[in-house]
Amino acid sequence: MNTMLLSTESDSDIKLCADFLHNGQLVAVPTETVYGLAADATNPEAVNAIFAAKGRPANHPLIVHVSDIAAIGQWAKNVSNTAFALADAFWPGPLTLLLHKADHVSSVVTGGLNTIGLRMPSHPVLLSLLQQYELTVAAPSANLYKKLSPTSARQVLAGMQGKIPAVLDGGDCQYGLESTIVDLTGDKPVIVRSGPVSAADIAAVLGEAVAQPKQHSVAVPGNIDAHYQPDKTLYCAHLAELTIKLDGLKRPVALLHYSHFPAHPMVISYPMPTNAAMYGQQLYRTLFRADQSAVAAIWCELPPVEDGWRAIHDRLTRASYT
Repeated sequence: MNTMLLSTESDSDIKLCADFLHNGQLVAVPTETVYGLAADATNPEAVNAIFAAKGRPANHPLIVHVSDIAAIGQWAKNVSNTAFALADAFWPGPLTLLLHKADHVSSVVTGGLNTIGLRMPSHPVLLSLLQQYELTVAAPSANLYKKLSPTSARQVLAGMQGKIPAVLDGGDCQYGLESTIVDLTGDKPVIVRSGPVSAADIAAVLGEAVAQPKQHSVAVPGNIDAHYQPDKTLYCAHLAELTIKLDGLKRPVALLHYSHFPAHPMVISYPMPTNAAMYGQQLYRTLFRADQSAVAAIWCELPPVEDGWRAIHDRLTRASYT
């Protein structure tokens, strides 16, 4: 199979993308977070193809992307006022609501669970595609299972060429990190995956603090120890430790760093932003570039330990897990 590269600038390409989806095929689509591997969420066979293309276990749930807030009532049941309040505040945008699935929803989409993750994406082309062509799509990140999430069409093709019919090229993603997931199936909302929408953002809407445990057992996308990983080994540490490790290096390494680092003959340097949002936007694309370079390993200076950096620490911890 030759994977076609479609353009968001072409109405005919967008229609072709919709045709693929309506016909039960897969298309990688841009979102504001990362590129998603989309299938018609109402078609269990199409959704099954996502797991096959990614090599993803069938018990790992997917996020369903909807075209409007009213769709919550079509895909979930026993929906609280809290869910609608958060949707009103953050949709379209990078917040996924974990809810009780409606009885008719296929367990293929939910990984066999009785819960479902829903979000309304804010990428203008994807949202228009869903609305204009009356589509709802299941769309995990468009990469092989446990590998780096793609934030550009080029990254998608690097991992999925020949595995899917098409990629819709919408440029680089706005946030570069996966959506925040908030679990609304219990008595209190709990953030079970950190992302662009922070606990403080959610608390400001709800008027109460929101729990965000560092570890939990809720089955949601991204909640496995080894995830978001480049092919080369990633090692994260403070810059002082990394500097010491330079002694005796026999092969070059790539180094992602936000602090000043002097030139070194064994280091390919990748300066990173000191702003958390900009760092998050560039993280996966920089890891991808480093992974493509002629180095033995990738090193990363640990970023600041502050609330705004929580999602970045989560991704780096999983990306460097061995």
